[in-house]
Amino acid sequence: QAFFCLLLCIPWGSSCPHSCRCTERAGAKAVLCSSQHLQEIPKDIPRDAVLLKLDANSITRIPSNAFRHLSHLREIDLSGNAIEHIDRAAFRGVAAGLRSLDLSGNRIRSIPKEALLALRAKLRLANNPWHCGCALQEVLGEARLDPDSVRGITCHTAPRHEYVGKPLLQALDSGANFCSVPRRSTDVAMLLTMFGWFAMLAAYVICYVRHNRERSRGHREHPRALPGTRGRAE
Repeated sequence: QAFFCLLLCIPWGSSCPHSCRCTERAGAKAVLCSSQHLQEIPKDIPRDAVLLKLDANSITRIPSNAFRHLSHLREIDLSGNAIEHIDRAAFRGVAAGLRSLDLSGNRIRSIPKEALLALRAKLRLANNPWHCGCALQEVLGEARLDPDSVRGITCHTAPRHEYVGKPLLQALDSGANFCSVPRRSTDVAMLLTMFGWFAMLAAYVICYVRHNRERSRGHREHPRALPGTRGRAE
């Protein structure tokens, strides 16, 4: 028993990623990789890790299946990085068990809705240069956002200038519906196209009628002489 207790107290650094520190408390294994100048997510994270801290690094992307082998993960902290792109299958394999996901303080402009499917974790998305469009509006409608970080989701860009610099929640409360903008644009384009076709058809019909009238008028003003009449005149 003493030997077993000694093993639990010894840090499990033998399988710990380079530049990270691994600890265990009350059976929960944590991988601590904060402020280590990492540019990508380590690939040798132990499979039984429960907590993964990757905050304050230089990670720019979360690729597909980045955490797929970490089925025990309950918390991921990716705050304070330089993340710009999140693949659609970034959280495949951990979505059902994850309880907390911190993506605040990055460079994220948009996030694919598919990346958050089946994700039950509380999301922190504040302090990113968000583009307030339909995709982000749908994410807000389906994701479980941390209440304390909701007001930190600000529109860096938006279809209408009046929403730039405002919290997304405030824009939605004022009646904004970013998902209706593309549909309106499509409807206007279809109407313009139909109007153009009708205008062309009308112009063709008008030209055709005028041409026939001119031909008929020309025949009435210059009738051809009949053969018999021409002979008598000679």
